[in-house]
Amino acid sequence: MNRREFITLLGGAAVAWPLAARAQQDRKRRVGVLQGLATNDQEWQGRLAAFRQALAELGWVEGRNITLEFRHADGDPERLPALATELVRAQVDVIVTNAAQPIDAVRAATSTIPIVMASVGDALGAGYVASLAHPGGNVTGLTLFATEQSGKRLELVKEMSPNVVRVTVIWNGNASGHRLQMKELEPAASKLGLVLQSIPILRPDEIEGAFQAAKQASAQAIVTMDDPMIQLRRAHIVELAMKQRIILMGEFRAMPVAGALMSYGPNQIDMWRRSASYVDKILKGANPADLPVQQPTKFEFVINLKTAKALGLDVPPTLLARADEVIE
Repeated sequence: MNRREFITLLGGAAVAWPLAARAQQDRKRRVGVLQGLATNDQEWQGRLAAFRQALAELGWVEGRNITLEFRHADGDPERLPALATELVRAQVDVIVTNAAQPIDAVRAATSTIPIVMASVGDALGAGYVASLAHPGGNVTGLTLFATEQSGKRLELVKEMSPNVVRVTVIWNGNASGHRLQMKELEPAASKLGLVLQSIPILRPDEIEGAFQAAKQASAQAIVTMDDPMIQLRRAHIVELAMKQRIILMGEFRAMPVAGALMSYGPNQIDMWRRSASYVDKILKGANPADLPVQQPTKFEFVINLKTAKALGLDVPPTLLARADEVIE
């Protein structure tokens, strides 16, 4: 190759590079969303609306420069691996999901497509990231650090009803975050003088059996660890608790909205809103390995007064004063 040919080739490449970069930015991007809840679930619709709005504020508008590819497991964890594989085969640019089992399914399906966690119990403890500051792989996003909040829920139950001694915890035995929470709950219960009964369930049809076991153990309160499998059946869980006239404490606001007595945990709508910023950065070329994992900034303590009255409980004024929301 002579000097003139080389200069011509170099000049052509200089023009081609920005054109290629512009084409990459201008093409419609595809974002996969794997959700354990049902399409029409009211709680999920609220989270999705916040996510969409945040994307639009960042310049990503559906139908213009972005397409959302949805896959819903409808509360059936066994469907998650196949749905995750579908998103990978669809060649999406990034996958957004939440909760341990959906994240496990996506991680098993791909080690190259960026994965954004809208929320998960303990991303570090579960081994999803090498560290919060430097995730190191294809996974980043937001972690609840729910293990640190589990003891707080027991404290609130005890404050609501000081006579409570026996507490049953119903959790998803397949969820890594729930297993980590149980390790934190045991010493917390001991400090509060509580006797803890742990009931892991693996399938939705085990929920009624869990409540029967709690009744046989004379439980005075039930604490749920909320994930898609449990949240999708929150109305049935509330019904079972009210039949037993037992205190029910949930992790997220959706539980007391459905009729549970209380909930304490991170604001899920806010976390889905914040997850949009990760999608934005990744679509603009950021490496998920370099995007630090963030923690919740908004927590909410919700009390359902109607349920308290039905249970014959007088809510202490100190609890009412601390509640972020009181449902009447």
